[in-house]
Amino acid sequence: MVKTVALVEDESDIRENYSDALQKQGYQVSSYTNRKEALKQFSQKLPDLILIDVGLGEENEGGFDLCRELRNLSEIVPIIFLTARDSDLDTISGLRLGADDYLTKDITMPQLLARIAALFRRIDAFRNPVTEDDVISHGHLMIDKNRLLLEWKSSKIDVTLTEFWIVYSLAYRPGHVKSREQLMSEAKMFVDEGTITSHIKRIRKKFITVDKEFDCIETIYGLGYRWNL
Repeated sequence: MVKTVALVEDESDIRENYSDALQKQGYQVSSYTNRKEALKQFSQKLPDLILIDVGLGEENEGGFDLCRELRNLSEIVPIIFLTARDSDLDTISGLRLGADDYLTKDITMPQLLARIAALFRRIDAFRNPVTEDDVISHGHLMIDKNRLLLEWKSSKIDVTLTEFWIVYSLAYRPGHVKSREQLMSEAKMFVDEGTITSHIKRIRKKFITVDKEFDCIETIYGLGYRWNL
């Protein structure tokens, strides 16, 4: 089945350049110039993946607003920010809003296409036949990989696709330290160490919302993270 990619970008030359490259890779591409236009369409039907610029026309942070609105529609649709804004604050803001990746426009086209392909591989992984590894149960934690379901104390934890894979990777072998590089590899991510840290903080916050005493994700300074029972 042909994958659908939506591109929300207000600059026509950039929009056409990315759209052409994505179409050459076999993706079905839809393009939007502003937040309202995109949200109206997404409210009716979501694409398989969405690329968003931060600044959209007169809305300096329209992309952030759109990401927030999209997460109200779906926790799992993959969202990638593709923007010229490269400050740490903007990157952290995008990830905290639930984006799966935050890229700047100086990224090469092959690198961009590789990250998109990696996200789609994660989606395809959920369509594989059920195996014993698809359900993990440790104490209060339950993970069902086949249904993309994560529960703590029988309460559902709403996570993005990237967050789900990070928790799955950590909880698969409790007590084993996973470096940031290992988490990136197992979650099929191509990001820097700071991005992993931002994802971990957001994951902890979601668990703490359900259980204020949650402390199962331990930071091992200089090494990485581990899941403790």
